[in-house]
Amino acid sequence: MKKRPICLIIRDGWGKGENNDANAIYKARTPFTDHYESAYPTTVIATSGLAVGLPAGYQGNSEVGHLNIGAGRVMYQSLTRIDKSVSDGDFFTNKAFLDAIAHAKKYNSTLHLIGLVQEEGVHAVTRHCVALLKLCKQQNFSNVLIHALTDGRDTPPRSALEHLALLQKGIDETGVGRIASLIGRYFAMDRDKRWDRTELAYRAIMQGQGKAVLGWKEGIADAYSAGENDEFIKPRLINYKGISENDAFIFFNFRFDRTRQLTMAIVEPTFKEFSTIPHKLHFTVMTHYYDNGNFFEAYPEIPNTNILGEVLSKNNLKQLRSAETEKFAHVTFFFNGLRNDPFPGEDRILVNSPKVATYDLKPEMSAFEVRDKLVEAIKSDKYDVVICNFANCDMVGHTGVFEATVKAVETIDTCVHDVVESALAAGGISLVCADHGNAEQMKLADGSPMTSHTTNPVPLMIIGAGNLKLRSDGTLADLAPTMLELLEIKQPAEMTGKSMIVK
Repeated sequence: MKKRPICLIIRDGWGKGENNDANAIYKARTPFTDHYESAYPTTVIATSGLAVGLPAGYQGNSEVGHLNIGAGRVMYQSLTRIDKSVSDGDFFTNKAFLDAIAHAKKYNSTLHLIGLVQEEGVHAVTRHCVALLKLCKQQNFSNVLIHALTDGRDTPPRSALEHLALLQKGIDETGVGRIASLIGRYFAMDRDKRWDRTELAYRAIMQGQGKAVLGWKEGIADAYSAGENDEFIKPRLINYKGISENDAFIFFNFRFDRTRQLTMAIVEPTFKEFSTIPHKLHFTVMTHYYDNGNFFEAYPEIPNTNILGEVLSKNNLKQLRSAETEKFAHVTFFFNGLRNDPFPGEDRILVNSPKVATYDLKPEMSAFEVRDKLVEAIKSDKYDVVICNFANCDMVGHTGVFEATVKAVETIDTCVHDVVESALAAGGISLVCADHGNAEQMKLADGSPMTSHTTNPVPLMIIGAGNLKLRSDGTLADLAPTMLELLEIKQPAEMTGKSMIVK
């Protein structure tokens, strides 16, 4: 008789790193994890680079990770797809880009490029912006303004100058465009409906509201002198007064979750979160930001079928998805292959994330509330499969505050234990894993805070299924096939991942 429920517990940001003073997991007290790793089958799986459909050497992230887990196959990511189109030339014949430039030409207007300036490849890469400048040069169009969003979260907190220098090099080489504004991602890329942040970015881009500076170097220096690290830079404007009628836009971020709020404010006539000014604009986005958007898509989404949630539904199994706000979209929308609606038989429990400025102020976040909901659901005997995410190690890790991240790790050790023990008591099995690393590497070589994800593998433990032998060469795409094997369900042909269980 097969065991149930099968619980997939994703400890977001819990990677396998070196045991040193930069490793918050190593420094934390984790008695329950230590016990499970010694008592149950344990291995590591790859979560970065080619293993998850990203370019070699690129760090994974939560969106990519959950897409791969839910699909049961390597999902070639937008970054890889767009890079390939640049190298083979298709980028320079992309109709959406050409139409945006043609619109600006027709109305003798400005083309605005908006996007995160960095090379980590989590949300955007500078080289795509430079490729757009090259395309503009090919099309004999030079009236281009760049609204550079500064990172400091997936990059070191004060690294904007080096990334902007790469962009400036592209500007100089093409002779096209200039940087018109600097805005920290905290404002321009909020995803938690903190509309006051979005409004600050909107006012800067659309109406030219912000602090005037002579150039981008001066803007960064001014921000740093005000104590604003890259992520938190308030708008600095460089000879910029706002948009004009019939301007064109290209938002070159390829990851969409942190583009939606600003995009909606600019393009949607029904937007009500703060006052906006209607304009006639031509707005192009890099990928599919959201359904029925008032924009043009350069790289529409590619549908995929027979993903884990769909297979469970087809087999009439009851499944639960749960997380707090920061990761709820990941265990639902991303896990389901960019599908908003639940599959038949899929329930969802959302726990609100705490309203704090940064999560080092509350490193436990809402983990205990998530735990309580999961334990209650398991005890109800209602679900065959439970899929959950604990956000703490990632979200607190992003703050760069080491002691707070240690506290986050200890919180997750306790919460995961309680969920695992509930599953064991119910006769179930738990797969404990992560989507990428973060908390295991909190400092750079010079001792300064590291706030980004890592390229490290992550642990995988299978608890309650007996003394299994697990492969050591797995990836996130192998988790769904492993779960299907434990559920005694045939793996569909579309799932190209392989079970982690060695026969």
